[in-house]
Amino acid sequence: MINRNVLVGTSFRDINSNQNKQQSNISRVFIGPTNERQRAIVDAFRHAWKGYKKYAWGHDNLKPISEGYSEWFGLGLTIVDSIDTIYIMGLREEYEEARNWIEQHLHFTNNRDVNLFEVTIRVLGGLLGIYHLTGDRMFLNKALDLGDRLLPSFASETGIPYSDINLFTRTAHPPKWSPDSSTAEVTTLQLEFRDLSRASGDPKYENAVMKISEHIHHLHKQDGLVPIFINPNSGQFRSYATITFGARGDSYYEYLLKQWLQTGKTIDFLRDDYLQAIEGVQKSLVKRTLPNGFLFLGELLAGGKDFKPKMDHLTCFLPGTLALGTHHGLPTSHLKLAEELLTTCYQTYAQQPTFLAPEITYFNIQGENSNDIYVKTNDAHNLLRPEFIESLWYLNQLYGNSTYQDWGWEIFQAFEKYTKVTNGYTSIGNVRNAAAVKPKDMMESFFLGETLKYLYLLFADDTKLLDLDKYVLNSEAHPLPVYNS
Repeated sequence: MINRNVLVGTSFRDINSNQNKQQSNISRVFIGPTNERQRAIVDAFRHAWKGYKKYAWGHDNLKPISEGYSEWFGLGLTIVDSIDTIYIMGLREEYEEARNWIEQHLHFTNNRDVNLFEVTIRVLGGLLGIYHLTGDRMFLNKALDLGDRLLPSFASETGIPYSDINLFTRTAHPPKWSPDSSTAEVTTLQLEFRDLSRASGDPKYENAVMKISEHIHHLHKQDGLVPIFINPNSGQFRSYATITFGARGDSYYEYLLKQWLQTGKTIDFLRDDYLQAIEGVQKSLVKRTLPNGFLFLGELLAGGKDFKPKMDHLTCFLPGTLALGTHHGLPTSHLKLAEELLTTCYQTYAQQPTFLAPEITYFNIQGENSNDIYVKTNDAHNLLRPEFIESLWYLNQLYGNSTYQDWGWEIFQAFEKYTKVTNGYTSIGNVRNAAAVKPKDMMESFFLGETLKYLYLLFADDTKLLDLDKYVLNSEAHPLPVYNS
């Protein structure tokens, strides 16, 4: 049965032309869901969107239990972060609502600080992603306004950006708690700012972020692995900082590979730094659990001296990135690593009574008990994160394995059972107790922008729904085109 609320056999070109908006000569066609699993994901999206629209419209995040909202930057994060998900799902009414709000109400003149990294991946990336799918120039104009307001962040002596900036006054500064910026944050801006330059023809955005990549390239690393803090004034990594593929380290490695792909595989040092980092992973971070030998990535503390058998859920992005690299000709050994790590990430879900993963998992490597994994009380929350689903999609799209779709379906059913509430979906505080999950009353924008998008793509009959030879997805799942250089 055809769902009359989705666009079938057409693109949104007609909608945009009716609004008399300037178009580029590109527009993608998405026909909506084609199978029962995809339709279930669309139903979940609509349920979340209904609650957001009713109680948090125009604000950053929905608080679905208290029927309110959480304001972080005052930029309508849920709308901007999820509009390309809406478009890919073929949702006519929701797209019109989101587009009209962005055109009429998304302004960058609030006199408040924002985080450069978060606003870049969610808002700048979101605007660029939907621009490239629709060709609607309004989105690019908004992105250019935002890009100009973010550029003062890069005005340090070294070019390493400050973490926070006021979009109204255009003044930037380090976070209040530290003089340093996070390494992942300053190296996870390049896809978006480069694309802004390519789309607009103005090189200033790309020049600012390329300077960072070149600077980081020349710094000393431990087998290609980087500490998680860097000082914008000195340009040096913080001594004795943690090395991890989790929080504050993760997307540095992701963007090395994706920048290389974005630029048509023409910038060799990006590829080389990525390859060296994966060698460092295999040398220093990979270990196996007892008794079942699950492969995981730990952390190095004290500047690389002490190993900690801890892995953030965020690290589960890596199997997808590794698979993407092997698809583009990098060593086949990376695919083996990806498959084993993906299995371990699955276990972090499957071994919990809720079938939902905790934020952080610890691993048994000393034989101290009979369990391969264990979870501490303070780490038992689940924020509806996308990273594991993301990797499932990459592995399934690039190499084909229906098991990965089944794993994704199991997790989606767990979201439905334990996180769905009357007005949307909520983070939960305890994955270890199915009878008392402790709802946290928060639906982050990435649940709509990433988690449900990756689930929808994972279940697609058309494996080229987003062709990974034509697009590179930023860290917030926004599709940007691959260029020739």
